[in-house]
Amino acid sequence: MMQKIFEYAKNTYQSPPEYLWARLPEAAVLRNPENNKWYAVFMKIGKDKLGLKETDSVWVMDIKCDPLLIGSLLEMDGYFPGYHMNKNHWISILLDGTVEEAQVLELLDFSYHLTETKKKKKI
Repeated sequence: MMQKIFEYAKNTYQSPPEYLWARLPEAAVLRNPENNKWYAVFMKIGKDKLGLKETDSVWVMDIKCDPLLIGSLLEMDGYFPGYHMNKNHWISILLDGTVEEAQVLELLDFSYHLTETKKKKKI
């Protein structure tokens, strides 16, 4: 699913994934090209770090999210407080198929728009 997300972001927002950490070569971020703000972070973490009982690793996508929406999403399978991010403004989404691809892309769009400059948002 990550490859589809990366292709979508590149084609829709002209933002290819960036691999910033030598220690975590597979982890990536997507930035808004207008202002370099992150709108998604991809990392492989242990499920136990999300509060699950299993310890095997899973890919997650952290996205910016409206605090009012976060509460609703956390009630659904596949959504967790933003791992390693501000939990009031970020949410983690499992990329193991628990959350449908269409929903993931819709939330990616929402996250991207939250990073737009205020002037651009008004238009």
